[in-house]
Amino acid sequence: MGMMKRKAEKQAAAPVSAVAARKARQQQAQTVTAPKNAPAVEPAGEPPSKKPRRSLEGYETAETNGEGRRVPQTPAAKKQNNEPLLAGTATKRQTRTARSSKPETQSRVQDICENPEDEESEVYTAEGVGEMNEDDVASIAGDADGYESPAEPAIELQNFPLSKIRLSKSNIVYSDDSTLCIRIKEKTNLAVLGQYDLWVKKGLVSLMGAKLHPSSRLFRVYAPSTHSLPVIKCVSGVDGEAEIELKSCSSGISRLRDLNLLYQKVWNGGNTAADKISLKGALKNSRRTFSVLYTSADDTLKRHLRPLHLDKKWSSSMKALSMRQGRLRALVCGPKASGKSTFSRYLLNHVLSPAPETENGYTNADGVAFLDLDPGQPEFAPMGQVYLAHLRSPFFGPPFTHPSLDDSPDGEMVRAHHIGATSPKEDPDHYALATMDLMDQYRALLARYPQCPLIVNYPGWIFGQGLEVATWLVKCLGLSDVVYMSEKGPAEVVEPLGLAAHEAGVTMTILPSQPTDFVSRSSAQLRSMQIQSYFHMSRPTGLSTPLWLETPLSLSRPITVDYAGARQGILGIMVMGSQINLDLLREVLEGAIVGVVAVESPHVIAGAVSNGASGGDDEENEPVSGVDVDMNLDERAIAGSSTMSIADSVTRTPHEDLPYLFIGSGSCTPLDPKASHCLGLALIRSVNPSSHQLELSTPIPHSQLSESLKSGYGIVLVRGQLDNPNWAISEEYHAARAAERRYQQSVTQTRKGGDAGSEKKGGDLEQHNQTLALLRERVRRASSVPWMTVVEDNSRRQREAAARREKSLWKLRKKAYPGSESETDC
Repeated sequence: MGMMKRKAEKQAAAPVSAVAARKARQQQAQTVTAPKNAPAVEPAGEPPSKKPRRSLEGYETAETNGEGRRVPQTPAAKKQNNEPLLAGTATKRQTRTARSSKPETQSRVQDICENPEDEESEVYTAEGVGEMNEDDVASIAGDADGYESPAEPAIELQNFPLSKIRLSKSNIVYSDDSTLCIRIKEKTNLAVLGQYDLWVKKGLVSLMGAKLHPSSRLFRVYAPSTHSLPVIKCVSGVDGEAEIELKSCSSGISRLRDLNLLYQKVWNGGNTAADKISLKGALKNSRRTFSVLYTSADDTLKRHLRPLHLDKKWSSSMKALSMRQGRLRALVCGPKASGKSTFSRYLLNHVLSPAPETENGYTNADGVAFLDLDPGQPEFAPMGQVYLAHLRSPFFGPPFTHPSLDDSPDGEMVRAHHIGATSPKEDPDHYALATMDLMDQYRALLARYPQCPLIVNYPGWIFGQGLEVATWLVKCLGLSDVVYMSEKGPAEVVEPLGLAAHEAGVTMTILPSQPTDFVSRSSAQLRSMQIQSYFHMSRPTGLSTPLWLETPLSLSRPITVDYAGARQGILGIMVMGSQINLDLLREVLEGAIVGVVAVESPHVIAGAVSNGASGGDDEENEPVSGVDVDMNLDERAIAGSSTMSIADSVTRTPHEDLPYLFIGSGSCTPLDPKASHCLGLALIRSVNPSSHQLELSTPIPHSQLSESLKSGYGIVLVRGQLDNPNWAISEEYHAARAAERRYQQSVTQTRKGGDAGSEKKGGDLEQHNQTLALLRERVRRASSVPWMTVVEDNSRRQREAAARREKSLWKLRKKAYPGSESETDC
């Protein structure tokens, strides 16, 4: 750990390039006759979990025919297919055959949007709203710098088997327009797309690693098309059958499609063949929030769907690890896109499986501690955080369906720390300090729950300096097991990990890589979806499941906080990285995502010395070194912070009087994790210098903020290096477009329903024109907001010209659709 400050050595220490490894796998895959979408790491006989992915930034404006071939567009077609885009300052298109730069924002996916989503109970087809084409999905595999796989030719969708059961009168117990109760035979499974509540009435079924016995409890399941579909499998049952009930639910998460095109075509579409059988006798046009699929061809939206199958070695390893019961302390690590998150999620659900009410065996009454050390793709928190969570019930769904544990009855956030970046490599020292503090919290948790096992999810930062951190954790965390998710090595990684495990007396298990979590969004896009879900999720009192609100943040009521004066509520505002000019602080903050950090002590500057310098790269100022880290952390925190407090480090800006908190030499020293913790994230909507107030939007519960203030904690806002909140800038625009589109289609359906008299027609026409004018005015106003530019012409030349003219941070390119004069009259 003494080498963590040497940034140059970090780059040179990586023994194996993830890019080179990926190219080798692709060359090997080309020599076999398997389908192009079969990943090289898949075991023989297993279905492919991912398909070839294409670079979104390298996508050029063109249409594809039914066979996936690009066809030229006429000038009229190009005008017809102008599409929305929310991009960063660099809008230059790259070639399809290579990609070297990281996508700046999630909204580049809108370059390939063409058609609307048809899902849940809201039936309409929006001719101008984007569709996530599954043939043009972005890569999620890459190194820590966000490398995306080279683009590959589009392939035709395959008719892939999903379920081993077909619905009929013999296995349908009862059904209506919202409920389906069926019997499943042993060793068979059922694939369901959408969201639903699952009730196990008879038998034993497995779902996402959990074994569910008959009980009166309902389990909320989210199965979007962005990930591999979880399957419901009958393990054992009465007379060889299990009986389950699926019930439609309305969580509101599907309505986020009106705010962000990334949420389009995520849930179930029209009724499938299985749905039509079970809906016989129901009302016409009845639709549930879930659909049963026999094969991928049953999907009415023609998406690239795959079931989620686990390797047999994975299953046996989960069983062996769960046998340790309360003594389990497992670290899951491995290369990127090897299935670490999937394995951790399934292992967590397996250990949390509720025991049957009549069983007298081991019962996990103490829950499971989940230490998530992956700030780029956290499971139960938005990006940029590492945390310790105490969970009491399994979770069924990808991370964007449970982005927060605030007020959750199924778990709680014990402690979280704001890293301010999606990769630990930005500040390994702070990352190590936060990790050790979370381990101290776990030891304190054991005093109340002595049989609480621990699962540690380590990020894909496993090469070079990341390997150094991983081996240090193996030696210091007191683990029982280390699970490495790759049988192909490399030896430069496996050997040091194995040696560290041997020295610490820890069992090391090597499992095959299995990227079973098929996703049709890149890592950056999934982070965008998760953080947007985080800001729109709420937990009303009395409900055990969360709800999502589709109101744009710009229309919601902000929280007003004084940053100066007698009622000052913010101790300081910290900007991670290099020191900035005081005159630029306001521009840096407005429209940014910040961490809301509660300061437990005024002496919270980690590693600060009396002269205010952090010590640079001197060896004597390194906070940790090898196995002595555990006993050095407390000593250095006390010695370093005894003479430096926040009040001594705050500098007021000359014009706005903002409390700028900076300590260090060259780069900002972060807050000490032992004297601070993160409450959540907030979006700074504006800075008002005249009233000395900040306007914030945050989903942090008021009770949590009040409790922190009553405890005497101060609040510090930390601006890190998180992705720009482009989704928040364009929410109102997309919502306005969706409202206009729905109104036009409702009028069209009304006209088709009957023919009224001419006088009534005239009155309806006048009312229609007035309403449509108001909706178009809303679209116009929503398209004229800061940091966003509407470009009518979709040609590359016009986009590049607009990029040169406009130096704003975010841009939005709109697509004109028939009947929307507001898109063409400007």
